[in-house]
Amino acid sequence: MSGRSDKSLTRQKLDRTLKPHWVWAIALGSSIGWASFVMPANWMGDAGPLGVILGLTIGALLMIVIAISYGVLIRGYPVSGGEFAYAFLGLNRTHAYISGWFLTLGYICIVALNATAFSLMLKFIFPDFIEQAKLYEIAGWEVYLTEIIITTLLIGIFAFLNIRGSTISGRMQFIFVAVLILGVLTITIGMTSSGDTSFSNLTPVFKPDMTALSAILTMVAIAPFAYVGFDNVPQAAEEFKFSSKKALSLIVLAILFAAAIYSMMIVATGVAMPWQELSGANHSWGTGVVVEEVMGTAGLIVLATALSMGIFTGLNGFLISASRVLFAMARGKVLPDMFARLHKQHNTPFYAILFAALISIIAPWFGRDVLGWIVNMSSVGVSIAYFYTTYTAYKLLRWNDQAHDYNPELHIISPWRKVVTIIGMVSSIAFLILLLYPASPAALGQESFIALIVWVVLGAIFYIGRRRELSKYTRDELAYLILGEDQYKLKKEEDEEF
Repeated sequence: MSGRSDKSLTRQKLDRTLKPHWVWAIALGSSIGWASFVMPANWMGDAGPLGVILGLTIGALLMIVIAISYGVLIRGYPVSGGEFAYAFLGLNRTHAYISGWFLTLGYICIVALNATAFSLMLKFIFPDFIEQAKLYEIAGWEVYLTEIIITTLLIGIFAFLNIRGSTISGRMQFIFVAVLILGVLTITIGMTSSGDTSFSNLTPVFKPDMTALSAILTMVAIAPFAYVGFDNVPQAAEEFKFSSKKALSLIVLAILFAAAIYSMMIVATGVAMPWQELSGANHSWGTGVVVEEVMGTAGLIVLATALSMGIFTGLNGFLISASRVLFAMARGKVLPDMFARLHKQHNTPFYAILFAALISIIAPWFGRDVLGWIVNMSSVGVSIAYFYTTYTAYKLLRWNDQAHDYNPELHIISPWRKVVTIIGMVSSIAFLILLLYPASPAALGQESFIALIVWVVLGAIFYIGRRRELSKYTRDELAYLILGEDQYKLKKEEDEEF
């Protein structure tokens, strides 16, 4: 137990600059990213058109169930770090570290994956330009110096803009999302109304060699990956320039928009030609192929613009979140203090932003397939974070005011929300089972499973190395650093009362 006084602790604070529509754009843009434009042909090959649509729609509903827990916690604890802070609140510093460790990897990898998706798009449009200066081949993927340079520049630009402040990144995010939605609507209307397309190309609606249930579950299992991004909202909660009570409605609206965009892009891709033929062709960008054939160069330009916006929103949103998790973990003494330092002029966690950008720049050197294995593995980490959040919300909510530890300042009476948190916990566990159980139709591949083991081992080694530093701080001191002064005072009052 430390003998220091609470007043000796220094807690850095971020500026409140984010407006509601910017936060909605962060959630939606991060959820969509590049996948809705690049993956439709691949996903249809895994589950069939209706299997994808139903699976992702059910996944969206489950995400909304989980999001209710986020709404409860953001309202009471609007601090950076999100799930890291919630795991500490509901359990302890060890579980907070586990949650933050997985989130950091997942967020940084998605930054890199979005950046490499931009190079992939350019390779499709300008293959002769991109496929220059081949360096080597790894896991069947050819790595070109041109791709590395483009990816590095893109990540560097967004890192610079993020260091400049949340106002710039938030405003950009909203503009990008508006252009993205307009592009999706244009492509969907153009493809479905063309005389060269037919809805009959969407049959059979499920993959023939698997049951409808298996097809749907295959897509439900990737919901944590497909919708990861709505949980970027709690990472930015400390920077809200509005009441944190609005957070839940912004998250739900973003998830619904994301589900609609996924469905529209599946339909827009599938109506062009028999989907089995398209999936079997193994095009690097199946949607790009059919849109160019049906809508010509103009359609491809619209699609490429929408894809670029999806990439930019995902890259920007997850760079914000990765840096905020690093910032929160450092402020909570789990990581070195350097990551909690703020820029003197812009008051942004610039070391955390630079670190996230640097790791993201390194990742593409290993090839997109290797990066994909890591991202698939990160779905496990996201599901774990969802469980921590729903569990903490369950602990915070009360059936009634008769509970022995009821405190109106700390707890909320809401039986229906408490039931929803239970459903959220079950859903989180179900996602983990689907990903980790070998016989599951959505089980992780061997490469992703190995990556998961490596990351767990590295996390354990790093935590052991930090335990000595962590032991210098009491739980009350960490509560102040992680949750903030107001929450810390309430926590002390509760301890004294009970």
